[in-house]
Amino acid sequence: MIRARVAGTGSYIPEKVLTNLDLEKFLDTSDEWIVTRTGIRERHIAAVDENTSDLASEAARQALQMAGVGAEEIDLIVVGTVTGEFNFPSTACLVQKNLNARRAFAFDVSAACSGFLFALSNAVNYHRSGAVKRSLVIGAEVMSRTVDWKDRNTCVLFGDGAGALVLVNDESERGILSTHLHTDGSFWELLFQPRPSGWGPGASAEHATQEMGFLKMQGNEVFKVAVKLLSDVALEALAANGLTRDELKLIFPHQANKRILDAIGKRLGLSADKIFVNVDRVANTSSASIPIALDEANRQGLLAPQDLILINAFGGGFTWGSALIRW
Repeated sequence: MIRARVAGTGSYIPEKVLTNLDLEKFLDTSDEWIVTRTGIRERHIAAVDENTSDLASEAARQALQMAGVGAEEIDLIVVGTVTGEFNFPSTACLVQKNLNARRAFAFDVSAACSGFLFALSNAVNYHRSGAVKRSLVIGAEVMSRTVDWKDRNTCVLFGDGAGALVLVNDESERGILSTHLHTDGSFWELLFQPRPSGWGPGASAEHATQEMGFLKMQGNEVFKVAVKLLSDVALEALAANGLTRDELKLIFPHQANKRILDAIGKRLGLSADKIFVNVDRVANTSSASIPIALDEANRQGLLAPQDLILINAFGGGFTWGSALIRW
């Protein structure tokens, strides 16, 4: 069986750091309030001249370098994002141009914070079919441009960044063992971003008057659903492969909120040292959070060949999913 194996990881986080103390200067909030409720201490904000495709391209370059793969060898580029600079062309098309990866076909996947997992699943299926030999899977977001910086309930949560994986064909036991994706559109009103016009199919008159196109979230309701579904989909991946949670080296949940990560660990019966956490330093980077975390762990030497790891994500839609990986 052909599997897609992770051959390289990369990430890019913008230089500008916005701390909770910085937010105190223009928001009715405090470092203590934010840390207690979210675990977030700082986030990174893209420069005015940095767009999603720029962040994605830099993360991709790092992943290619680690993998020892040239951009001209890549067959496929898939980018998970909801913050591309254009409706079209896709962010992936711009990344292909920036890398001069002329051989690759490229497209975006929109699944909110689950975008990277949905992109990964797409790429894995292309590898399994034999259609591609080498691919780039990227999660990239400039979330700072989607939030109302006067709304302390949402703007404190998000940051900007990008992460990337290079996948190559492998016929050994290593690679992506399985992916599991789910959607339930009935929850859409709990977490969404209107178009800048403020109007879209199915939106109410109230939504039509909302300022700009800022992200809207009912945090408490999202929290309750996210913890259950993230836990369930993790167990689904293990069961599908006849494996147990005791065999996991690490899990990499979407970095949305430290309280969510703690609750997932408790529901799964996992000790804190098995759950990778960087939300305190980068905040919620949406579809970029998992590949950024994977790259950090990889470069810190926390992942060795044959390690069993699990990634799981949850996002607006609702969308959620997981993947089990033999590193």
